[in-house]
Amino acid sequence: MVRLGEDISSRKLEVLVAYLEHRTLSAAADALNTSAVSVHRALHSLEDSVRCSLFRHEGRVLVPTEAAHTLAGVAQDVLGRLERGIEATRAAAGYSSDRLKIGSLYSLTSHLLPELIKAMNQRRPNVQCELVLGKSRNELLPRLRQGLVDSVFAEISPADTDLVCLPLFEDEPCFAAPLSSPLAALDAITLADHAGEKTVTLAEGPFSAERLAERFPDFRPTVVMEVQDIFTQMNLVASGMACAVVPGRIRAMYQHLVRFVPLAEGQGARQTIGLCFMKARERDPNLLALSSVARLFVRGRERDAARA
Repeated sequence: MVRLGEDISSRKLEVLVAYLEHRTLSAAADALNTSAVSVHRALHSLEDSVRCSLFRHEGRVLVPTEAAHTLAGVAQDVLGRLERGIEATRAAAGYSSDRLKIGSLYSLTSHLLPELIKAMNQRRPNVQCELVLGKSRNELLPRLRQGLVDSVFAEISPADTDLVCLPLFEDEPCFAAPLSSPLAALDAITLADHAGEKTVTLAEGPFSAERLAERFPDFRPTVVMEVQDIFTQMNLVASGMACAVVPGRIRAMYQHLVRFVPLAEGQGARQTIGLCFMKARERDPNLLALSSVARLFVRGRERDAARA
């Protein structure tokens, strides 16, 4: 293990970052709520600690060298990691933050997330919710495990043993066809009967061309375009360019523009959509509140289904 000198402190690194950002001793001092003399002393002490020149003097001005910029870049990364580590430590001990970063698939922003965030704001009005969007669970879950987001709404899997996963609903894929397409008149569709159909797919995730070929090997569509997000995909379908196999959860947003045809029985390949967060943070009050909001959402859907 590399041992740093005891005189290299996080405070000195903060001073360096502030000075390079604000460019003068007085401005950096104002940003740090200290004096210009203290900033000047910290910079010289840091220079002594790293045993190389970080600044050159032009009159009374300290001009940062390339070495200073290099150290400042490292300092920003270290300070960011330290801040996230302290937040995770406090969360593990049951102390919550006033900010909650929620990761979500794009396709859940049309109905699920607005409702849940609104309910969360009502339950904990002092907590600011920040939404971080991703194209697939493979993009979102690494962010969760790295501490870049506090929770994730995406497909859940039994393999996620390090996570607390709360199922919200079962989602089933369907076939999206332009309203002008003859396929829009079908009550159900067998994908194998329409090999070669012009299709637009997502570039990543379970609805990418590669994953669709694994799940529906007899379909073999003609992929005319791959896109990065589901909204672009649905707009292309609505324009009449091509069809698509999509998650059923997108129906509510595009049902007036696109015909969503159920897949014939046996082709469903359902996904379980849920809320996930790290087990190490299961006592975090903010995540407990979010879990309660999610459970109320599930009960509401069950009541609506019973009435229907």
